Amino acid sequence: MQITEKTLMKEVLVDHLRNVLANDPQVVLLDADLAKCAGTNVLYGEFPDRCLDVGIAEANMASMAAGLSSYGFKPYISSFAPFATRRMADQIMISICYAQQNVKIIGTDPGIAAELNGGTHMALEDIGMLRSIPNILIYEPTDAMELYKALPQIHAYPYPCYVRTHRKSPALLTKESDEVNILKARVMKEGSDVTIVASGIMVETAMQAAAQLKEEGISVEVVCCPTIKPIDVETIVASAKKTGAVVTAENHNVMGALRSAVCETLSENYPVPVESVGVKEKFGEVGKVPYLRKAMNMDVEDVVGAVKAVIARK
Repeated sequence: MQITEKTLMKEVLVDHLRNVLANDPQVVLLDADLAKCAGTNVLYGEFPDRCLDVGIAEANMASMAAGLSSYGFKPYISSFAPFATRRMADQIMISICYAQQNVKIIGTDPGIAAELNGGTHMALEDIGMLRSIPNILIYEPTDAMELYKALPQIHAYPYPCYVRTHRKSPALLTKESDEVNILKARVMKEGSDVTIVASGIMVETAMQAAAQLKEEGISVEVVCCPTIKPIDVETIVASAKKTGAVVTAENHNVMGALRSAVCETLSENYPVPVESVGVKEKFGEVGKVPYLRKAMNMDVEDVVGAVKAVIARK
């Protein structure tokens, strides 16, 4: 598949699913009345025996996937992020993770990417909910190229995975030549004064903030951390030792996800001052991404402010 700046993550996902469905008769796909939104509806005519829309019954979909996995199938289940997590949390905990079933959970349009669907559809707690459950990998791609390189690894990963995808991809920051390892964070830009650890759409924001701060004489290291669990302790600690201060940036509540994972890592290995950019004690609301970034204090100027605040604490 040719990845360009216009390639959508949902197109990458559909391409991957088409490949694994064609090459592995044990792969099955389950949707919950949102196949058209996810783009997976095009696969139903190609693989009618292994693509199933269960209707608005997400918890049942998770249980079905667990049952299929127990018989040797390799299920993918897909829905909007809040429905793929909040709506079926108990089934993920007991039927999938406790039973160690090889189910891949695709949650689309997380956080402020839900836009006009509003607060009820705006998953700002999904990673925090799932991160405390054993036996699950949590991955949020930075862009379409990174997702393209990561999906074969996720498919081969023998335990449950939650993949938090944006249907409308952010800027293409990952190069075709870049090595992507789902168990490793990547240093996108080297620096010496402060580290920004970012995930998802906030990686682009971190890079923009780093460019702005360079003009002010502040050297920023940007670490892209798509896998929140298990988090790459080695890369984060090495960067913190280098810079002595850390800012986290995420499209999620600052409790329970990237900030929490980074703070736990640093407190146990190399304590340094930390500031965070993300949603703080708010529910989502209706709006387009530019408005929501400002409403949730997730814009470039918020990252710049957090960097200056954490440097002052060094």
